[in-house]
Amino acid sequence: MTDRYGSDVLAGGWRSTGRLARPTARDLEAETGLVVEDVETGWVGAVVAVEKAGGVRVVHLEDRRGKVKAFPLGPGFLLDGAPVRLVPPKGAGRAALAAAEQASSRTASGSVAVRDHRARVARGSRIFVEGKHDAELVEQVWGHDLRVEGVVVEMLDGVDDLAGVIRDFAPGDGRRMGVLVDHLVPGTKESRIVAQAARVAPEHALIVGHPYVDVWQSVRPQRLGMEAWPQIPRSMEWKRGICAHLGWPHETQADIARAWQRILGTVRSYTDLEPALLGRVEELIDFVTADGP
Repeated sequence: MTDRYGSDVLAGGWRSTGRLARPTARDLEAETGLVVEDVETGWVGAVVAVEKAGGVRVVHLEDRRGKVKAFPLGPGFLLDGAPVRLVPPKGAGRAALAAAEQASSRTASGSVAVRDHRARVARGSRIFVEGKHDAELVEQVWGHDLRVEGVVVEMLDGVDDLAGVIRDFAPGDGRRMGVLVDHLVPGTKESRIVAQAARVAPEHALIVGHPYVDVWQSVRPQRLGMEAWPQIPRSMEWKRGICAHLGWPHETQADIARAWQRILGTVRSYTDLEPALLGRVEELIDFVTADGP
């Protein structure tokens, strides 16, 4: 007689037998054209790219309408209803992805790609951004362009002493300084700080800003399935409020870090960012590269 309850749940192998069976995900190379389903969102699409974004590998899936979404590479996918763990392609699969990338004539920023070009020796000029997330987003979209031009992006860790930072950097001929400031709108603390700092080296330092509370907000909300970024009460930390709105964990700093990687993973090119950020970054790149090597 068959034991309808299965064997002792404390015995080995219970997860793969009886009513409590849990199919084990098998590794599957994310080759071009492979059609899979994301378990969490139900998104079904074909693999069109695998890349490293903000320190994590992501896979881009294109659905039947031509829309593309990025997901962290790894577990959480289904192939014909069976769980799979997507892994980076090897051999022919990797070559196919590389060929597809080579065929592209544009970078993520929309500029003409320069192939087989070694990174230029760094210029004396620099672009400064407020924090790690800003730097990762700039790298995601403009990284190729910046390496071709030899421009290094550095982090400020805030702008409270921006005038002092400019004096320390000592911009001059062949050593321009571009600064990107978050939430630069009239009447804010940031606007007062920038007004003072702009007088330090007006010919060789350019300070611009975007209106968003945080650089997260410069990502088009549609990339996250929203029509608009929500209004977060001032009593709540903005990033934690955003995560709570999206139903994501937000109790720890690690949760916030994972949330940002999730957001960054949706950014494929400049088309996924708001114009108010795009224009300012392009302006800074033009400024720091216009004064020679």
